[in-house]
Amino acid sequence: MNWRKWNNTLHRDLGYLCFGLTIIYVVSGIAVNHIADWNPSYRITTEHTRIDIPKPPPAHDILVTSILEQLGEQGMIKNSYQSAPDILQIFVENNTITANLKTGEVLQQKNRQRSLLYLANFLHLNHPKKMWTWFADIYALALGLLAVTGLFILKGKKGITGRGAWLVSAGLIIPLVFLWLYT
Repeated sequence: MNWRKWNNTLHRDLGYLCFGLTIIYVVSGIAVNHIADWNPSYRITTEHTRIDIPKPPPAHDILVTSILEQLGEQGMIKNSYQSAPDILQIFVENNTITANLKTGEVLQQKNRQRSLLYLANFLHLNHPKKMWTWFADIYALALGLLAVTGLFILKGKKGITGRGAWLVSAGLIIPLVFLWLYT
């Protein structure tokens, strides 16, 4: 078997092996690229409600409990503090509550996981760490091999010595131009 046949076999088999994770990275990568426009991992909803604030307001812990009961919030309390004399912020798992102690107006910002995107981003951004880091490194090396073996699949004017040389050059120059523009 000649080297080109080995090259094509390696390229084909690595391509099949990398397909699933590549699609996950494609979806996650596009989502994360637009993080300024939306949260790719969580759906954030806001709710405006009004509650009764006891006069005079009770001790901090009792007030927090009263507000959570009125809202029907049963999540675990992470923290709470008064950011201003009339503003109480309560942080509950997947919910940030801002209560106006003077008017009784409450703003809730609730976070809900985007099921598939959250999981794709979890892997893509390497949140698991540990063994996943090694797997992701192997995947990155496999992508590098795919790129290199792909250079040598075609021969002649359609291969790396012809049109391929121009396309590879463009693929190297375009990121350099953006680096020059943005740095």
